[in-house]
Amino acid sequence: MRIGIFTDTYPPYINGVSTSVYMLKKALERKGHQVFVVTINNESLHYKFDEDDTVIRIPGLPIGIYDYRLSFIYPIRAMNIIRKWKLDVIHSHTEFGVGTFARIISRQFNIPLVHTYHTMYEDYTHYITRGYFEKSSKKIVEYLTLFYCDKTANELIVPTKKTYDLFKEKYEVDKNIYIIPTGIEIDRFFIENVDNSNVEKIKKKLNIVFSSFNIVFVGRLAKEKNVDLLLSAHKNIIKEKKDINLIIIGDGPDMDEYKETSKKLGIEKNVIFVGKVPWEDIPAYYRVADVFATASKSETQGLTVIEAMAASVAPICIDDESFRNTVIDGLNGRIFETQDEYEKIVLELYKDKKQLDQLQRQARLNAEVHSSKYYAESVLDVYKHVIDNKQNDNYGVIGKLVDKLKSKEDFNETDSGESEDNS
Repeated sequence: MRIGIFTDTYPPYINGVSTSVYMLKKALERKGHQVFVVTINNESLHYKFDEDDTVIRIPGLPIGIYDYRLSFIYPIRAMNIIRKWKLDVIHSHTEFGVGTFARIISRQFNIPLVHTYHTMYEDYTHYITRGYFEKSSKKIVEYLTLFYCDKTANELIVPTKKTYDLFKEKYEVDKNIYIIPTGIEIDRFFIENVDNSNVEKIKKKLNIVFSSFNIVFVGRLAKEKNVDLLLSAHKNIIKEKKDINLIIIGDGPDMDEYKETSKKLGIEKNVIFVGKVPWEDIPAYYRVADVFATASKSETQGLTVIEAMAASVAPICIDDESFRNTVIDGLNGRIFETQDEYEKIVLELYKDKKQLDQLQRQARLNAEVHSSKYYAESVLDVYKHVIDNKQNDNYGVIGKLVDKLKSKEDFNETDSGESEDNS
């Protein structure tokens, strides 16, 4: 099968979506399929072609949200190359920029389109509105989400029942929706695959003593991740036990604010802000942890929780549907509803080594069902279904847009390089 993956984020740019897309590509290739990727060049306003990895990176403009860039929806040079790929199916992982381009390609060449919805956009509108017009902005997000996920995709994949319910109950989408939890390369997080010397170097770098109890959070440092709760709770936790550290791995717009908060709370000696960590070093950082903690309610699945579990680290998660299918309270981790409950759980696991060991062992076992192998097999079933039921659908607005673009003289350009880099 010849598969085209379209995504706004892809390594070396690292976040949950780029990691899951990369893992899917590798898992599909191991099964003998050819996988091509269209993504954004996060380094410059130029095309970049990687023929060995069959990756096209198209120009993208910074939009002021993290390092995110938005691409042109109809890059001619990319179009001419993609035409030659003769794709059997397109799998888009974004609703905007490259995602719109995927829909145009799908309509133009009559290639069935599968879409995975990764991001709960309603939790991120504050980055655009800055606190104004929140209600109207959420309605716009709802409209755009419905347009891309319902009107233009042949089949829709979501990672959790939480996202499924969003489409079925709130948006009332009347189409097939497949719940397929995103897979990861879990074996790279296994204890036996992590170099202990790297773990010791990290402990030394972070000035962590052997006897300390370490809570680790991994993620973007932003409002929707609710890191404030972890910081506020830590003030009370260290009143009870002074050798408990909170290690925060990641970067984001609220990093400085969180550092200032830790100072105001008087907990800066027990809170370590690591910042960005290279993708290949993340497994070693998990090995520093006794438990993993998150209070975020903005996740669609929470891949860092699965990473922690694969590393034999017990997760402590806020009660949210995105975690319920993964973390079973008292079996492979703990679930809390309030800050007070979180504090009690941390102190309980600090004191009860037997319970902690049991949770860690079970976390490792349960993480294995989230391997990239099983993920790829489930996604392939959707590909086969959409190919077997291939139709030449009229995608409304997208179809009209394609008809206009087809009439342009630029569309007949070859890939000889005549078009400009920023077409």
